[in-house]
Amino acid sequence: MNSNQIIILLFIGYLVYTIDNKQKNFPAPLVLLLIGIGLSFLPFFSSVHITKDIIFEWFLPALLFISAYQFPFAHLKKHAGIIAALSTLGLLLSALLLGSLLYVLSGPFLSLSFVGALLIASILTPTDPVSVVSILKQASKDPKIADVVEGESMVNDGTSIVLFTVFAGMYLGGESFSISSFLYDFALVSIGGVAIGAIFSWIVCRAISFTHQRQYQVMLSIVLAYGSFYVAENLGVSGVLSVVAAGIMLSYELDGYIKESHYREYLNSFWEVVEPSILALIFLLIGIETTNYLDFDHWIFVGLVFLASIIVRFLVLAGIIKSFSAWRSEFNWKDISLVTWSGIRGTMSVALLLSLESEYGSGDSTLISLTFGAVLLSLIFQSVTIYPMSSYFEKKAR
Repeated sequence: MNSNQIIILLFIGYLVYTIDNKQKNFPAPLVLLLIGIGLSFLPFFSSVHITKDIIFEWFLPALLFISAYQFPFAHLKKHAGIIAALSTLGLLLSALLLGSLLYVLSGPFLSLSFVGALLIASILTPTDPVSVVSILKQASKDPKIADVVEGESMVNDGTSIVLFTVFAGMYLGGESFSISSFLYDFALVSIGGVAIGAIFSWIVCRAISFTHQRQYQVMLSIVLAYGSFYVAENLGVSGVLSVVAAGIMLSYELDGYIKESHYREYLNSFWEVVEPSILALIFLLIGIETTNYLDFDHWIFVGLVFLASIIVRFLVLAGIIKSFSAWRSEFNWKDISLVTWSGIRGTMSVALLLSLESEYGSGDSTLISLTFGAVLLSLIFQSVTIYPMSSYFEKKAR
């Protein structure tokens, strides 16, 4: 990908987001995805490819940091219990149930091993609600749905990588599954990542207090976003959870301890330019890559994979929420349905697919294609229908 292609893609992103700013509930990521599919047929973009390194090392730290530091700490504290439950227990249950269901459903269509089904499920469990959170906030007066969906997405990106790594090793390397080993690795990677992010954020927040120039304070936020990610990854723990923890702690410090009253304004003025630029590139690049992964004959099964992922997510959410009286009284069936449908698969799922190719070899092209197809269906159908669904529930509640 050369500089001319990047500039053109960014300009397309500018045009789409300009329309998005003028039209309510305009699904900008979906439009960018479809434009990307169209661009894939132009010879000028034939050399454009998105890789796992581009997403993980360049795009993901910034997007996670933005979500984390902009997430109100009071809202996170209020919904910490349910966010943690959905991002850990909920994610694990979803992967196991979805994998089992896909293994059963695959019989008439293709030969899919149980471990292969679990691998597909682990790729489809992380959520990426970037295209629906703003719509949820507009359509509903109650922010709890958007808060839970966004909070769950931030945390489950990290936990899903651990799950994916285990199942990928079993599928491609013949490694056996040990529950004790999995729990140990999961705890080590997760706790280590959070600790690195918290330490990094504490150091940067102290530095901010001694730095009063706006441009240098913003520079420190860049160091925090990418430094916490890279240091954690190099130490063998979760870079994703590290940058999320760093962003959350910065948000906490901004609310209570950092005396620079305009620092959040300075941060927003910078990162609110970075975020749409990255999102435009991501969804356009995913669209351009789409045609490379969808040349296969199992679209009926892809549809079943998509439907199964929705059903399993609904059942797991309902089971967890209805098991606790406090959550049961706070979240009704309409809320559960909205949280379910808002769990769109996107950037992280694509990153895991690309990781399957780059780090573990090409693997099974059919498995990669059908998983990519399910991600595409999720992006299209859930993005388009989330506003009508949320508006309908809001009207019925009046």
